[in-house]
Amino acid sequence: MTDTEPAVDARAVDPEVLRERAVAALIVARDRTTLLTSCVEDPDLTAQHSPLMSPLVWDLAHIGNQEEQWLLRAVAGHEAIRPEIDGLYDAFEHPRAERPKLPLLSPAEARTYAADVRGRALDVLERHAFHGTRLTEAGFAFGMIAQHEQQHDETMLITHQLRTGPQALTASDPEPVPLFTGPAEVLVPGGPFTMGTSGEPWALDNERPAHRREVAPFHIDTTPVTNGAYRAFIEDGGYDDPRWWAPEGWAHIRRHGIDAPLFWRRDGKQFLRRRFGVTEVVPPDEPVLHVCWYEADAYARWAGRRLPTEAEWEKAARHDPAGDRSMRYPWGDEDPGPEHANLGQRHLRPAPAGSYPAGESPLGVRQLIGDVWEWTASDFLPYPGFRAFPYKEYSEVFFGSDHKVLRGGSFAVDAVACRGTFRNWDYPIRRQIFAGFRTARSEDA
Repeated sequence: MTDTEPAVDARAVDPEVLRERAVAALIVARDRTTLLTSCVEDPDLTAQHSPLMSPLVWDLAHIGNQEEQWLLRAVAGHEAIRPEIDGLYDAFEHPRAERPKLPLLSPAEARTYAADVRGRALDVLERHAFHGTRLTEAGFAFGMIAQHEQQHDETMLITHQLRTGPQALTASDPEPVPLFTGPAEVLVPGGPFTMGTSGEPWALDNERPAHRREVAPFHIDTTPVTNGAYRAFIEDGGYDDPRWWAPEGWAHIRRHGIDAPLFWRRDGKQFLRRRFGVTEVVPPDEPVLHVCWYEADAYARWAGRRLPTEAEWEKAARHDPAGDRSMRYPWGDEDPGPEHANLGQRHLRPAPAGSYPAGESPLGVRQLIGDVWEWTASDFLPYPGFRAFPYKEYSEVFFGSDHKVLRGGSFAVDAVACRGTFRNWDYPIRRQIFAGFRTARSEDA
């Protein structure tokens, strides 16, 4: 039997159901944007809380501008509402560190503009036929914009984590679970599988096309690496021993005085962390968060293991040995529910390691979706047969050895922007993102 990917979701061929899906995705994204930009006063919206991030008000207007350019202009053929601001909100024209100096829309103007665009976009969606061009087929443009807004919502949540001052966001904690006592690792059998997708209607260009990959047998951690496990690396002198570090990583941590994950500080015999304006003891059973690729790689070497390749990660997350097929998610083809994964900013922290048994893969690997982005060993490269769509700047300009791939999403990612094929990427020095990792080893290691 040949491994295949799931067929296109039936919703993609039912215009009314697809329309409802697109409307719901856009509304959920806008509700989250509103929360992230209404929980602080205007000075916090216009301030730059880190040179790594834009002012929150830039993200807000950028969301509206992208929606206007793609849904109103490209799909509906409308004239530009405010063409003079296109350059201000072009992410490739102005680096983040320079954006506070631009003549940006005020918070009130940005809200009015984004709301105006959204009202017109919903009118377009009401009349849209979902066919005719590749951009409109299966409502791709609407799904792309919903994903784009959710990605910027995650970016804004990172900005909230970086800002100083009192707590502005609240959310319930994940349900407590018993300490995970299952197997530490799972064997993933070798052989071919289908990686990527050609059938997921809203998949982005770097996820395409579906293609065959051969993977040797390997073992992978059942859960992401925890704070407690990572603390053992710290206490064993992991940050002081160059044996564990790639040369560039060793130079980076020495140059910047890094000796623990971002937002951690030692307090006597324990570590504290700052999380969205609250200082708390680092919980040992949560997946470690805010570590860069170099830190993840060093821990894996210290533990006698390695980071999984991107192909290994996806096989662990999608391959069903019993059915010899690749699924949309570790648990199957149905969309994520709250029983499957920690997504959508429902909580403001990862769930304890071993949570969400309903979301585990057929082989028993847990938390592959949600909680923390997971660094892989792989550079961000195109799949065989890749074609940039609808613009090169989404993926193509980032391909190469400068960026490492992250998979699986985090608690800050919405389900519309997270699936078994979804690919994220960043520089290996990045620590402000909601990233952790799990480790692997070859079968004969």
